[in-house]
Amino acid sequence: MVDRKLTGAHYGLRDWVMQRATAVLMLIYTVALIVFLLALPGDYAAWQAFFGQTWVKVFTQISFIALFLHAWVGIRDLWMDYIKPFGLRLFLQVATIVWLAGCMVYSVKVIWG
Repeated sequence: MVDRKLTGAHYGLRDWVMQRATAVLMLIYTVALIVFLLALPGDYAAWQAFFGQTWVKVFTQISFIALFLHAWVGIRDLWMDYIKPFGLRLFLQVATIVWLAGCMVYSVKVIWG
């Protein structure tokens, strides 16, 4: 059986690293997207060809996954810090999970559909 500490030092280290890693990934995606879009001609066909490439779709999907993980860690911490009644906090956390899962499914539909 794994002995897991519920309080104390280093409990939030994983969440802190997740926030920073997903933020860096989203920053890289944003900068790369801006550079590529500025280099493209302004016509629809060029944009469609660019966004039709598999590597762009994969990079975009990974960035959306990073966004959803980033949002989950931030919102979950917000609920844990400021919502004290357990039932309400649990409801808000489950609602957040459902919302982010729905956004994830929709992002797959939009990017790959």
